[in-house]
Amino acid sequence: MRNSALLTLGMIAGPLFVIISLVLAFTREGFDLVRHPASLLALGGFGWIQIANFVASGVLFIALAVGLRRVLISGVGSRWLPILFGLVGVAMIIGGVFVPDPALGFPPGTPEGVPKQISWHSMVHGFAPILGFLALIAAFFIIARRFHSKGEQAWMCVSIIVGVATLVLSALPNITADWEVGRFNFLPLWLGVALGYAYASLVVWMLKRELEAGPVTSSNML
Repeated sequence: MRNSALLTLGMIAGPLFVIISLVLAFTREGFDLVRHPASLLALGGFGWIQIANFVASGVLFIALAVGLRRVLISGVGSRWLPILFGLVGVAMIIGGVFVPDPALGFPPGTPEGVPKQISWHSMVHGFAPILGFLALIAAFFIIARRFHSKGEQAWMCVSIIVGVATLVLSALPNITADWEVGRFNFLPLWLGVALGYAYASLVVWMLKRELEAGPVTSSNML
C-alpha cells in the first residue's frame, strides 16, 4: 500500500472511533455520556459494534505507524513516532478484544457502582487506555519538538497544550470519582479522547501535505 494511503487511514482512525462511539452512546438504551465511559458500549446486545470499532480503529493506527516508519527516515521523531502510534493501535485492539465487566448500571439491569470483584479480562481492558493515552501524549510532545526544530513555535505550544490537556482530561474521572458509591463523571474523558484523536489527525494531515509537496528531508521530518 502506498505511504499516502497509509497516512490517510491513520488520519481517520481517531475520528472514526469517536463518531461511532457517540452514535452508540446516543442510541443505546440506558447509556449516559456523563455516567459511562465508551468502553461499556462493548457490552450488551449491540456491544459487538463497539468491539469492532476498537479493533478497526486500532488497525488503522497501526497502518499509520507503518506509513510513518516508511516516510520518516531521519529527523526528530523518526524512531519514536511510528512506535508510539503503533502502541496506540495495539492498545485499542486490546481494548476491543478484552471487554470490561458490566458496571455503573450498564447494560440496563446491571447494579449501580463498580463490581466488587474484577475479572481478568476487565483488568486487561483497563490497562489498554493507560497504554494508549500515554503513547499518544508522548507522541504530542515529540511532535512539539519537531515543530520547534522547524521554527514553528506556535504549533509547538499547541502540541504541548493539547498533550497536557489530554492527560488532565483523561485523568479527571478517576481523580474526582466518589469510589464508595461508584459515582463518576466521564465527560472529561470523552472530551480528552475527542481532543487527542482530533489533534493526531490534524498532525497526520499536515505531514501528508508535506509528503505530497515533495521529498521529506531530515530538516522537516517528524
